[in-house]
Amino acid sequence: MIKKLLSCVREYKLPTILTPIFVMGEVVMEVLIPLIMADLIDKGFYGESMEAIWHYGIILILAAILALAFGALSGIFAAKAGAGFGKNLRHDLFYRVQGFSFKNIDKFSTASLVTRLTTDVTNVQNVFAGAIRVALRAPLMLIFSLVMGFRIHQKLALIFLVLVPFIGTGLIMLAKKIHPLMEAVFHRYDDLNAVVEENVSGIRLVKSYANEELEKEKFGKVSKDIYDGFTRAEKLLALNMPIMQLGTYICILLISWLGARIIVLTNSVELTTGLLQSLITYGIQLLGSVMMLSFMFVMATISKASIDRVLEVLDEESDIQNPKNPVMEVKDGSIEFDNVGFSYVGDKKKECLKNINLKIKSGETIGILGGTGSGKSSLVNLIPRLYDTTSGTIKVGGKDVKEYDLVALRDAVAVVLQKNVLFSGTIAENIRWGDLTASDKEVERVCKLAQADEFIQGFPDKYDTHIEQGGTNVSGGQKQRLCIARALLKKPKILILDDSTSAVDTKTDSLIRKAFKEEIPNITKLIIAQRVASVQDADKIIVMDNGKINGFGTHEELLKNNQIYKEVYESQTKGDVSENG
Repeated sequence: MIKKLLSCVREYKLPTILTPIFVMGEVVMEVLIPLIMADLIDKGFYGESMEAIWHYGIILILAAILALAFGALSGIFAAKAGAGFGKNLRHDLFYRVQGFSFKNIDKFSTASLVTRLTTDVTNVQNVFAGAIRVALRAPLMLIFSLVMGFRIHQKLALIFLVLVPFIGTGLIMLAKKIHPLMEAVFHRYDDLNAVVEENVSGIRLVKSYANEELEKEKFGKVSKDIYDGFTRAEKLLALNMPIMQLGTYICILLISWLGARIIVLTNSVELTTGLLQSLITYGIQLLGSVMMLSFMFVMATISKASIDRVLEVLDEESDIQNPKNPVMEVKDGSIEFDNVGFSYVGDKKKECLKNINLKIKSGETIGILGGTGSGKSSLVNLIPRLYDTTSGTIKVGGKDVKEYDLVALRDAVAVVLQKNVLFSGTIAENIRWGDLTASDKEVERVCKLAQADEFIQGFPDKYDTHIEQGGTNVSGGQKQRLCIARALLKKPKILILDDSTSAVDTKTDSLIRKAFKEEIPNITKLIIAQRVASVQDADKIIVMDNGKINGFGTHEELLKNNQIYKEVYESQTKGDVSENG
């Protein structure tokens, strides 16, 4: 665990190493200052020597300046190391998520991943910055102060040995009680992020149903749970200071009382006023160190949940990996399913696709129809290895998809998913996601193929029109056409449209299919659709039912031989007749 987290230090090793070095310098100076003060009091003030006062006064000032300088430098380097560590940790987490398969992503919710990349990383970063500075300073100060205390007066220093375990035990017990409370709070943060994410992404639906009050109640409930959790934890944490102050005051009283008796009884032979003052200072430093250690313990305990959640993502291995000697080029767009079965949970008994056997020639246009949950999307997601098959093999270009380099395979397969996503930026920038080096002419060409150029030209800024996050300032049909154009810019060998024209009218849908047939005849096209009209001109049509291929053939063949296809076709054409009538 520690090794994996420390690997995030990388280029910030120097400030990470310099921080404890300067901390040691700061602690040494702070431990020497009480001794210098003792000499200043005993030899200067009580010895009535101005020379001694000047001598020890200058040394004291220099020691204080050095302590300040060391402290400032340790703080600066700790900040650099902590910020750098946090940056690298976020980098590693984000890159790890980018390498996840869909199955890995399904394991973590979006809200949970956001929390882990933000709140949890900040908590871990704070612990790291504290560990390289405070966690070293506190034990060093404790040990040095204890040693110096025994050096001054062994009997009085025994007070430290009695009080430190007493205070430390109390603070540790508090920390153990606080940990489960804070762990629960961080889990509630996931729920809070989920509520906010759902509300913001679905704000139009919320407003259309006038359910703002319901959403406020949901948010208020989760927010109240976090408030209650923090309140319970803070109530316990508030006891930290009284315990510490009680120990400090008892220490000062006992040392002052017993020390004064020793000075009077021994006539300042066994103990001087200056040394008593130093002993009190060491006591305060020592107990302050215990308090710092307790705060670090509490902080580390609180952040233990964050550390575990961060490591959970870092330890997650993608179930889809590149082969050792991958094939770097996809020959053509031919596709073959050989007795394929697939389960989202990896259990053969719970397969959503069963016994899929299918051969598609390169350049063919294949329509896919079926009811909700019939396995249409699951079928096409296996082709670019967004998921891996549970059983059987899939071949693209004559080779098993597991033999290909993942980037090479996915570059050859363009998928327009059901959920169309546009990113904030201009229309041209969004289209160029398909090919970052594409020229303006190429961008315009694919937009014409996707029937998007016409509405783009209607915008004042045309291709420089800014798209809001999530594409909220364009309609559903416009968003679908832009996503199709983006996929076409990849120049793929296989184009998969997963119900990607559902929001466009039948005329535009027809124009898109016509453009595909005329302009990109060599690309294998798989079109999932709800409308028979969207796929009836395809070379062949797959009819899916309950995870199996119920029918495979041309429009005419399926009308004759497939009951499901015939029922869907008749229900849709009858609807059209009644509307026209």
